[in-house]
Amino acid sequence: MSLFHKTLASLGLGGTRVDTVLETEVLIPGQALPVRIEVKGGKVAQAVDNVHLYLCCSFEDEQAVSRGDSERRMEKVTRTHTLAQWHLPQAFTLAAGEERQFDCRFELPLNTPITIGYSGVWLETHLDVPSALDPKDKDSLTVRPDPLLDGVFTALEQAGLRILQVECEAVRGFELPFVQVFEFVPVSGPFHGRWRELELITQRDDDCLRLWFSIDRRQRGVGGLLSGLLGSSELKRQLCLPLDLSPSEAGERVMRYLDQVDDL
Repeated sequence: MSLFHKTLASLGLGGTRVDTVLETEVLIPGQALPVRIEVKGGKVAQAVDNVHLYLCCSFEDEQAVSRGDSERRMEKVTRTHTLAQWHLPQAFTLAAGEERQFDCRFELPLNTPITIGYSGVWLETHLDVPSALDPKDKDSLTVRPDPLLDGVFTALEQAGLRILQVECEAVRGFELPFVQVFEFVPVSGPFHGRWRELELITQRDDDCLRLWFSIDRRQRGVGGLLSGLLGSSELKRQLCLPLDLSPSEAGERVMRYLDQVDDL
């Protein structure tokens, strides 16, 4: 075992490598995700103190930034949130060229963001290798809406509403430090000419799918739901869909609600 090879391994060259293998890359919240972690030794034996697996997503936040004067300005920043994690319970030593596999299983949290627009979800795998650059792997996931939420989206689309933008934005008062905001515009149908934009926030719990709506009927930007949400301790204009509804029933109930609402 040469000193040269040891030095290269400590720099991450010719050292231990890790690869995360997914049985499926398309998932829905609440679904189980089996994962196989493949670790391959390099040119020298190396100790591995731990294997870490993180299910992550990103969201937009604001923070005060000083520009060198007395005034502080709010600027948008992107933060990473860990939705779930797994760790190998024991350390091991990997011989040169040796291969090992570790299996684990994630359950996607019910409020894992849907991967539309700028909303990303991914798996990060890290190895703790003493006195060396830690090997890493990153795999993007595709998260689709569950059948109930998909029924809501289908009903909105059939009513002529199209998704314009989707973002995860920081907020207080929820289980997660952010909510996912779906912004729709009417391009045809009964709301065309009546509405400018519709914003929708969704949250799943053990009992129902909760929806919050904000409608902009005027020709101005939506100050809308999120500014009110961030500035107050409670959310109003809420619709709760029982989980035993069929997707079509969920969509019909949402459309009846939107037809009846006089002032959101």
